[in-house]
Amino acid sequence: MSTYLLDTSVLIDALRGVRGRAEELAHLVEDGHLLACSVMTVAEVYAGMRPRERAATVALLDSLETYDVTRQIAERAGLLRRTWAARGRTLALVDLLIASTALGFGLVLVTDNIRDFPMKEIQLYTSLARR
Repeated sequence: MSTYLLDTSVLIDALRGVRGRAEELAHLVEDGHLLACSVMTVAEVYAGMRPRERAATVALLDSLETYDVTRQIAERAGLLRRTWAARGRTLALVDLLIASTALGFGLVLVTDNIRDFPMKEIQLYTSLARR
């Protein structure tokens, strides 16, 4: 059994009923996996939420395990940003906090935006349609 950390795009797709996301997430749960998100993802989802999506958004987010940003996660994110900046690549701090959450807790990150998470040590699950 694995815990899957859902990135913002995956949650938005599930909420909007596109790309079969809701069904695929349901299959993961049926297979005994846990679904989770970072508090950073919660903020991003709320920022892009349409007024008519509020009830569904709250219900979906309430169904997920939520991981807070701890000092260790924040430190790792800062170090990752500095490391990648030295390589000439600027990564968004929100994405680095999500990546650090996945790394810190040994979670599988579910995202469509693999270019935002170039760290080799992170375990990515990039396509739910591959089942």
